[in-house]
Amino acid sequence: MKLVRIGALGKEKPAVLIGEQYFDVSEHFADFNESFFENDGLAKLEAVLAKGGLKEIKEVSRLGSCVARPSKIICVGLNYADHAKETGAAIPTEPILFFKSTTALSGPNDDVIIPKNSEKTDWEVEFAIVIGKKASYVEEKDAYDYIAGYCLHNDISERAFQLERGGNWSKGKGCDTFAPLGPFLATKDEIEDVHNLNMWLDVNGKRFQTSNTNQLIFNVPQVVSYISQFMTLLPGDVISTGTPHGVGLGFNPPIYLKAGDVMTLGMDGLGEQRQKGIRYEG
Repeated sequence: MKLVRIGALGKEKPAVLIGEQYFDVSEHFADFNESFFENDGLAKLEAVLAKGGLKEIKEVSRLGSCVARPSKIICVGLNYADHAKETGAAIPTEPILFFKSTTALSGPNDDVIIPKNSEKTDWEVEFAIVIGKKASYVEEKDAYDYIAGYCLHNDISERAFQLERGGNWSKGKGCDTFAPLGPFLATKDEIEDVHNLNMWLDVNGKRFQTSNTNQLIFNVPQVVSYISQFMTLLPGDVISTGTPHGVGLGFNPPIYLKAGDVMTLGMDGLGEQRQKGIRYEG
């Protein structure tokens, strides 16, 4: 199944994508949120689809984030060796974790707001995991049992805020619109091999990032298990697994997002995103 949320910001309704058609499921479910996943929502949704008779959505004005606001967005830093190398960092021996604010969540094609006083806003195509049930102290062999599905994520980052302002990375990661998610959540059965997915990102039509999830340093079960040793993962939580080489920071001189620039990105089986950079106007 492919889960989507359609509508204006803050007024999204749950729907499903079947082939090229969207079908409304808002009569059956309030939203694709923590309660949905916690209460066996995926199985119930499957039953609704099997029954049929859903209303098709003919016009899609906007796609929202494919999941409603999660309790947390956890990211893994430097999880591709080539990205660690381009930033001058050592390859980590354990996953590096940081958080994005839930207010950073945005739709896959929404504008990305370049923050006030920002000169170093950057892009990062990433493979994200959506948790399906409460997870604590999970063993790697059981990790997939706790996963609802997967989606595409652009981990937008302001490098000066992240690296030059002291403290941890969260200041450069949690700005408004810095977590475009979607276009859809693909349930586990939709993805044959999560460790063999091509990914790419272009800026203004020029290819900057190309890689595959087979290059992850810490793979999907390792990441889920590791994070669950330090915190309880709740249904609907998002784990973003890191970006490969080709970020703006890695060039000499660095290349950063300017107002009017357009990012397009995609992954095998997880669709595509498109965002235009716009300046914060207060």
